[in-house]
Formats: sequence, C-alpha cells, structure tokens
Amino acid sequence: MRSRYTAFATGDAAYLLHSWHPETRPPAVRLDPTQRWTRLEILATTGGGLLHTEGTVEFRAHYTHSTHSGVLQEQSRFTKVDGRWVYVDGDTSNSG
Repeated sequence: MRSRYTAFATGDAAYLLHSWHPETRPPAVRLDPTQRWTRLEILATTGGGLLHTEGTVEFRAHYTHSTHSGVLQEQSRFTKVDGRWVYVDGDTSNSG
C-alpha cells in the first residue's frame, strides 16, 4: 500500500498499473498533476503476511487540489500473484 501511495504522490502511473491485479487493472491511469498527496495514514490491516495470499488495508490519504484539501479513505483488497502483492479493488469515500 505504501508503495502505491508513493506512486500516486510521485506521478508514477506505470508502477500503479504494474501493481494492479490483471483482472481489475484499467487500460490506463490518468493522474492529475495539480493534485498533491500530502500524508498517508494506515488505519487497519488484515492478512498480508508471509504465509497469506490475501489481505486488506484501510487507509486515509490526504491531499491538496487547487485551493482545497481533502481526504480519500479506502478499504483496499490485495492478493498475491506470482509471489507479489497486487491491488485488486477498494471501497472508497472522499471528503473535501
């Protein structure tokens, strides 16, 4: 999760696609260069250990965009594919 947040913060769309599950991956990721990600809070996790094949991460990602700031909160699902963790999908809420 932290590496995907870093990819959003640095504008690395290629990494976001690479770390997305092949069955749910969009054809492209369009990042808004005027949106600045400022902080990540991990709220809860399940699974995700060495012997697990699935896991979840609940987080809050803080951002600024133009003249306002906001928070994206998501419960993300991850799974292992070929020995590496990939993002499957998530339930989100936005404030701001």
